[in-house]
Amino acid sequence: MSKVAPPYTLFFSISDSKQRAEVRHTNAADFTSAWQTLTADIHQAVWQAKMNPCWLRIDWVNRRSSTTLANLYEILSNTKPGYFRYGLALDQDCKIAFLEQELNGNAMLYEGNCIDHAVLNKRNFKSYCQRRFGDQVELDFADERNVVLLSTEGLFCESHKEPVYLSGAGPNTGRRIINNLNAKLITQLIENASSYLGRQLTSSGHFHSGWYPCFDLEIEGHNNLRHASCAHAMIETWEVSKDPALQAVIERALNVLTSDLIQTIPLKTGETAAFLVESNSEIKLGGNALSLLALVKYSEAMGVRAYADLMEQLAKGIEFMQNQASGQFCHVLDYPSLNIKKQRLAIQFDTEAAFGLIRLYSWDKNPRWLTMVEKALEYFIATEQWRTHDHRLSYCLNELTKYRPKEKYYQLGIRNFANHLGFVENCKTTFPALLELMMSAEKMISHLHSQGLFQELLDQVNLEHFYRVLAKRADHLLNGYFWPEFAMFFKNPEKITGGFFIRHKGFRLRADEVEQYLSGLIAYRNFLLDQTLQKPACIDNPPQTEKANHIDNIMFSTP
Repeated sequence: MSKVAPPYTLFFSISDSKQRAEVRHTNAADFTSAWQTLTADIHQAVWQAKMNPCWLRIDWVNRRSSTTLANLYEILSNTKPGYFRYGLALDQDCKIAFLEQELNGNAMLYEGNCIDHAVLNKRNFKSYCQRRFGDQVELDFADERNVVLLSTEGLFCESHKEPVYLSGAGPNTGRRIINNLNAKLITQLIENASSYLGRQLTSSGHFHSGWYPCFDLEIEGHNNLRHASCAHAMIETWEVSKDPALQAVIERALNVLTSDLIQTIPLKTGETAAFLVESNSEIKLGGNALSLLALVKYSEAMGVRAYADLMEQLAKGIEFMQNQASGQFCHVLDYPSLNIKKQRLAIQFDTEAAFGLIRLYSWDKNPRWLTMVEKALEYFIATEQWRTHDHRLSYCLNELTKYRPKEKYYQLGIRNFANHLGFVENCKTTFPALLELMMSAEKMISHLHSQGLFQELLDQVNLEHFYRVLAKRADHLLNGYFWPEFAMFFKNPEKITGGFFIRHKGFRLRADEVEQYLSGLIAYRNFLLDQTLQKPACIDNPPQTEKANHIDNIMFSTP
């Protein structure tokens, strides 16, 4: 922790996990005065809110930078939404000041998905400012107004747990310091995120689409395709935890998928095909693919054959959508006519379909599916599909090369990531699909190395750089996790804690995006275990300081 000189600006944020944190701050010439003032203020806030607190966050300002609102507007215009990583004071004395987490949790610098940069949202700013400071504050957004950018460090305390220090400046700002991202810690995150997904399953067996957590608003509309992908993620997680409660959730989700969302249709060939049908009567190629992936994964994990016929029918549905001459897929059909509605919609549908088919082949060894996959791969090679850097292509190739270890398939897999490492390394967003890409690439690299196959292909990859990027990308995913020290600033903390969010989309929690985080972390955990790198769990906390010694008195005594 950096040394802080007076005057001291100190924040206390406290929450019972059920409501948005109450935040108080003060400025003082000495630390003791600041601490005593805030202790009294936070007790009063707890009493007024009728709160039984379980989370306390303490932040102190360690750097200040004065500027004008005009300059702040310019900074925001060049900053992705959610990526302004400073607190903000509206006066030189920091009497009206906000933590970065307050700004984000109340959408004070966010104007919606249609604007690709941060914006000072005057409506939300005024609303939260009034809540925090009352009616006496008059906000002036004139360009010439002087403001102060605040960098902070912090400490987070949770009932019956050791305090953890929070990172200062940089991409990890405001979250707990993790010195060792090991398999045990990743397992905890996986189980927590799976629990979050499980809570999204309604009594009807359908998933909530997701949430905009700033104001606890549900994402409108239901997407059956995402239902299938969430089920797949929970089955992957069950393989980690073997949790009976999670299995029960999986059974409910699959029952809805197979009984309500998937429809069978007789084809002119005399065979019966199955299709995942959306609420608008669209059949999407990706829906069939993800349903197939979920059911194959379930069949393998549980050792059952209950869905064997339905999986075959889903594969026949994919076959119906493939041009048998070119290998290309169409993407959207109308239900129940099966007329083509859209030839192309989403590039990932192609690779999802091929991956679903090769996974089914791995399970039932029907050569019909393998033939379809190889036709698709010829199309992918001809159209240079590697330029999309799609992790699903790598997944497909890793499975296909078990049965067809051809150099052209390995070459396609290497090209899919080799010239993309710079982007993966420097991408500021968490972009969970990138870890999936890296983990599937690592699997191919390991296979080529261990089997002694096509070693010249490995010369196309700087392996030292690759593994450095892999570790960095896995660590960066922690910045998309709703740690309690983040969640406490949003409207309904206990609902979102343990989920994964997309920062530049208003901290959106969408079920299929949580699934992508889970898949990447599960693969990374398996990688760590395979490499025998697991060490004792370690979230290193520096010894308690004078600041931490007062915590129990604040949290667990009454005002």
